[in-house]
Amino acid sequence: MRPLHIVHTEASQGWGGQEIRILTEAQGMQARGHRITLIAPPEANIYREGKARGLDVVALPIGRKSVGGLMAMRRWLGTNAVDVVNTHSSTDAWLAALACRFHPNKAPAIVRTRHISAPVPYNAATRWLYSTASRHIVTTGEKLRNELIDRNGFDPKQITSVPTGIDTDAFIPGDKRAARQRLGLPLDAKIIGIVATLRSWKGHSYLLDAFAELPDKTTHMAIVGDGPQQHALKSQISRLGLDDRVTMPGNLGDVVPWLQAMDIFALPSYANEGVPQAILQAMSCGIPVVSTTIGSITEAVRDRETGIIVPPRDSAALGGALHELLNDADLRLRFSDASLKMAHEKFGLGIMLDKMEGIFRGVAGG
Repeated sequence: MRPLHIVHTEASQGWGGQEIRILTEAQGMQARGHRITLIAPPEANIYREGKARGLDVVALPIGRKSVGGLMAMRRWLGTNAVDVVNTHSSTDAWLAALACRFHPNKAPAIVRTRHISAPVPYNAATRWLYSTASRHIVTTGEKLRNELIDRNGFDPKQITSVPTGIDTDAFIPGDKRAARQRLGLPLDAKIIGIVATLRSWKGHSYLLDAFAELPDKTTHMAIVGDGPQQHALKSQISRLGLDDRVTMPGNLGDVVPWLQAMDIFALPSYANEGVPQAILQAMSCGIPVVSTTIGSITEAVRDRETGIIVPPRDSAALGGALHELLNDADLRLRFSDASLKMAHEKFGLGIMLDKMEGIFRGVAGG
């Protein structure tokens, strides 16, 4: 079968799981022989990171909805042969859809990937964007797919759930003590960790409140990531008297040793999740997980099978789950084994690439 020219568009200037998935998927498709182009604003993090990863990146002014951005997108699509445009955020989805609507020749097919669990507006314009302008919709979890069907009335045959795939050859269990020595973490304390952009809805503040109330004051916490909540979280850490028990290394290119150093991974999100890849990375490293019911998290973290699920914004329940796991090594081991097995069977990188390649070929030939 012939290689496809797949174009990814991303208007977001932030950095997190969505941007990492786009780049990981793009690199995987490029390795399979497809031509990949990423269109992003020149000031966006994904623009810089895409270039660093060897992708063909085109700078267009698509950071906000504007006539200039629309015309730039229309000109580029009109002068380049493209099979599929995969849009990822609201702004670039609208610009790409309108650019294809007024394409001078045969417009490429649009695949709209929906990464988060926030509700999609229920109105005629949005219905046109998703049901008419887009040939197919991809969600990052089955629960998100079902909401688009049940709440918005979109055609089930037009929507496929494709959770983010994890490189299970890179995210592997490791020597906990060696990882801690390398990172300068306590060797003998139990360590609870989180890897996530420091955004409010990731639930860091609830995790810190729960951590502060744990009876065992020798436990340590690692908060890996950067973002807009950094100052607020550092203030909370000081207010709770946890300065000597919390490590914040910032945003890191390689989080594997940090995951390998942890006894428990926690992600108490209360909004905007599909199946978070940080959870999948932790599971692939054999780390038991405590998380919430938000988005499609429970498709990976099955309560009492691969981890413990607690209600969102409930520090007491979160603390109870952490306390139980900290004091039950057999339970941690059982969850660890089940997590590792599930990560390999359901969330491998090849599984995601196979599904996305099938969707791209389907819409390109449709």
